[in-house]
Amino acid sequence: MKPSGIKIFAPASLSNLAVGFDILGLALENPGDEVIAWKEPGTSVRMAGVTGQSGAMPEDPERNAVCIAARAVWKALTPVGHGIALELHKRIPVGSGLGGSASSAVAGVMAVNEVLGRPLTRRELLPFAMEAEKEVSGGLYADNVCACLLGGIVLVRDSSTSDIQRLPTPKGLFITVVLPDLRLITSQTRGILKPDVPVETVVAQTANLAGFIHGLWQSDFPLIRRSLQDAWIEPQRAGSVPGFYEVQETARQYDALGCSISGSGPAIFAFFENSLMAEEAGIAMQKVLANHQMESRLFLSRVNEEGARRL
Repeated sequence: MKPSGIKIFAPASLSNLAVGFDILGLALENPGDEVIAWKEPGTSVRMAGVTGQSGAMPEDPERNAVCIAARAVWKALTPVGHGIALELHKRIPVGSGLGGSASSAVAGVMAVNEVLGRPLTRRELLPFAMEAEKEVSGGLYADNVCACLLGGIVLVRDSSTSDIQRLPTPKGLFITVVLPDLRLITSQTRGILKPDVPVETVVAQTANLAGFIHGLWQSDFPLIRRSLQDAWIEPQRAGSVPGFYEVQETARQYDALGCSISGSGPAIFAFFENSLMAEEAGIAMQKVLANHQMESRLFLSRVNEEGARRL
């Protein structure tokens, strides 16, 4: 019989948000990964098991973000008298654009911190989760990790110094996420991005980013709508998701504030001013994908202001 322990829920997240490549993230209410952790005899952290995403998640602790992150915290705190066992229940599809590796890393650091009596703050846990994400994804991409751990909408001003700023969430903001049955690998989709960016594209993207952030602070939905236009990354990645522009146009027909690809994709998100439009648009967006012989899953959410939490 497994000893009693604690359970951590680490939510999925959106990244880029159309106008903030590698610097904007947002925590969702669902789906999310769960990690169960308990004390056991020993002097280290071990993986006791992985469920979900059969064949897609490495059980090797040296390659699994949960264990990499958890061991980093363990090493920093150097506890004595016991070890910790971790069991991962993977709910976020791998290669979905919903921050799956970030969620696992966050769950790992949170689990060890909770078992040890919460000696570190969330901000202090950030570097450990970010390094684990870097090891499994190949780069220091902090947007998903920060959103998952801290909750809300986040701005990554500088990932190397963990300079992370929380942005306000306008009241009444609802999110639709449609996840096509398609797996995209971050390292591969980043490889298609062109290294040179025209000056006019930089100007347009910078203006849209500034407008979006100002719109969040002012709860100015018309400004948010005008600003959620990706002039840079979306045009380069749209071809990776069959029917994307049709899905985007469908969302706009339902009065979406904006619609784009989350992270490297294939997840597609849209923002709405009420839950009814969000749900109706999501169903219509799924129908478009079905016309392209693509099954999909639908998630409806508000912004998760809490982030990862103990259940």
